[in-house]
Amino acid sequence: QVQLVESGGGLVQTGGSLRLSCAASGRTFSSYAAGWFRQAPGKEREFVAAVNWSGSRTYYADSVKGRFTISRDNAKNTVYLQMNSLKPEETAVYYCAADRNYKPSVLQGAYDYWGQGTQVTVSS
Repeated sequence: QVQLVESGGGLVQTGGSLRLSCAASGRTFSSYAAGWFRQAPGKEREFVAAVNWSGSRTYYADSVKGRFTISRDNAKNTVYLQMNSLKPEETAVYYCAADRNYKPSVLQGAYDYWGQGTQVTVSS
């Protein structure tokens, strides 16, 4: 069993930056792929970024490429999402997820464990 706890959300102005963290419990997390998703008010949850078990391969939604960076530190059982040049439309609850497969997916259904989410608000 893996438990995920996100942190680092908050209020930021347009163009600002935030770094989200996802701390995982369980020794097996280092062998799992991980991803970040977000859900804006009134919208469906969408894929943001994902990373394989080792951190050597990353995947991004087109909307965040070049601005967001996903990374992980397996020694700390933590996954990060560095978000730069934030836009108001990226206001959402951001969720961390873990996939027992070593290769990440952009599909929500592939993920086995989810955190409770952290709110990110980008003011205009």
